[in-house]
Amino acid sequence: MRSIAIGKTFAASALALAVSFGAHAVTDQDLLNDHQTIDSVVTYGMGYQGQRYSPMKTLNTNNVKYLQPAWAFSFGGEKQRGQESQPLIKDGVMYVTGSYSRMWAVDARTGQELWQYDARLPDGIMPCCDVINRGAAIYGDKVYFGTLDAKLVALNKDTGKVVWIKKVADYQEGYAITAAPIVVNGKLITGVSGGEFGIVGKVEAYDANTGDLVWTRPTVEGHMGYVYKDGKKIENGISGGEAGKTWPGDMWKTGGAATWLGGTYDPETDTLFFGTGNPAPWNAHLRPGDNLYSASRVAIDPNDGSIKWHFQTTPNDGWDYDGVNELISFDLKEKGKTIKAAATADRNGFFYVLNREDGSFIRGFPFVDTISWATGLDPKTGRPIFKEGGRPGNPADADGEKGETVVAYPAFLGGKNWMPMAYSPDTELFYVPSNEWSMDIWNEPVSYKKGAAYLGAGFTIKPANDDFIGVLRAMDPKTGKEVWRQNNPAPLWGGVMTTAGGLVFTGTPEGFLKAFDAKTGKELWKFNTGSGVVGTPVTWEMDGEQFVSVASGWGGAVPLWGGEVARVVKDFNQGGMVWTFKLPKDRVAGK
Repeated sequence: MRSIAIGKTFAASALALAVSFGAHAVTDQDLLNDHQTIDSVVTYGMGYQGQRYSPMKTLNTNNVKYLQPAWAFSFGGEKQRGQESQPLIKDGVMYVTGSYSRMWAVDARTGQELWQYDARLPDGIMPCCDVINRGAAIYGDKVYFGTLDAKLVALNKDTGKVVWIKKVADYQEGYAITAAPIVVNGKLITGVSGGEFGIVGKVEAYDANTGDLVWTRPTVEGHMGYVYKDGKKIENGISGGEAGKTWPGDMWKTGGAATWLGGTYDPETDTLFFGTGNPAPWNAHLRPGDNLYSASRVAIDPNDGSIKWHFQTTPNDGWDYDGVNELISFDLKEKGKTIKAAATADRNGFFYVLNREDGSFIRGFPFVDTISWATGLDPKTGRPIFKEGGRPGNPADADGEKGETVVAYPAFLGGKNWMPMAYSPDTELFYVPSNEWSMDIWNEPVSYKKGAAYLGAGFTIKPANDDFIGVLRAMDPKTGKEVWRQNNPAPLWGGVMTTAGGLVFTGTPEGFLKAFDAKTGKELWKFNTGSGVVGTPVTWEMDGEQFVSVASGWGGAVPLWGGEVARVVKDFNQGGMVWTFKLPKDRVAGK
């Protein structure tokens, strides 16, 4: 049975429902207003800036204990694995992606399937970190998502029929797409995965209506950007101005810097923010230099793909700390001024606050308990102060054998990985899903081969504590202080949402969706979904009631790459469901 509704509900045919629900196109204004709108969720991040904050107060700290299941929808079949999606909701229809590059439209009132689309994936796809998909974009009469064979798919949002499919990159070289794309001013914008295969990261914009390529911007120094007009390819400047300034020899040609988490957008400055992944290979001794624009946040002009500024968190990254984590725009109020700021919690263990207009460093501080690779950040530039002996050894010093092993905190899966944090303008706090773990890491000789793993390193991940790995933290961007924390036995791998009702929601690998008091961190409610929650919750209003939805299905990178940590979660069950909860009307007052 595909869906389970609480109570007995009968519906018309899927086609009739799709037609009746699909009357309204999604406009540019809908996207711009998503962070203020309560009856829909039409962007990944619940708003362009990615704050994952809802202005709804119906569900609050007094009545959240009455939140109850409304329906559950199964992704079905044997294609389970990790479910990292964030649902979208428009006109009573939920759009949700699943593992193996699938998408569904679901009646948001009953959980009944309206349509399903399965990408025809070829043999030989090479996703590094499970067959996941994190979500879709919606615009006009279409809904879009990326696939594991590095394609963009546009579907009619009311019928699920294919409108167009575009190849973004060659999956046989190691490329894939796992992140939700973003639509800005009629352009569908995507990044790419594949940094472990020596690909070249890039951000590309396509005409959302036709699928025609509009511009492309490589994120490794030395590669040419292009705009496309009237079918013609026009040079638009080399990323970084020239090749090889911060890379030795020709290594920039296989430099990695994958844009695998997608981006956010700030309408106030008309700027896209994309993070870039690890440089390739992991063995940093083979590529002395900063290796731009790897492990960076890059500000991009959405009109032509030009780079406005960049901020690099881990120059010459030797630990696979990446730099892809979301950059969230917010207004920083201090000393009587309001600064257009942006914040990110990096895999390297540091939290950064930047000026989003020019990328200048405002402050940075640790958000995890232990950092071993750096002693701190330069207070003026934010550049890390590398700790002597903190980098794994050079194999060349060991006659080409395995280099010296070091113990590094955090592990390469990061103080925070892909799972998005949230920001509340009410509390002025960021809610960060984080993990406490270490790794033994060493370097090995390696050479590039197209389509093959390009690491040059080995590792073993270990828990940093006996009784917990995951930590949900409330961080103050003004002081760098941890305001509260909630420890979790297993690693946290799902996203966070916060609301004007004073709540913070996130899920756990143990299967729970939980709600916490945004000010104190007190746990107020939980529900076991039957499988690990590594998706990101959303909330919206429908028929006068507030709903909360989250995808449930254990998987992702932890069971694949987690070493000793993987043994902590080895008995967790896979799954594939969307759970939807509501606060009944008679419980709004909390009685």
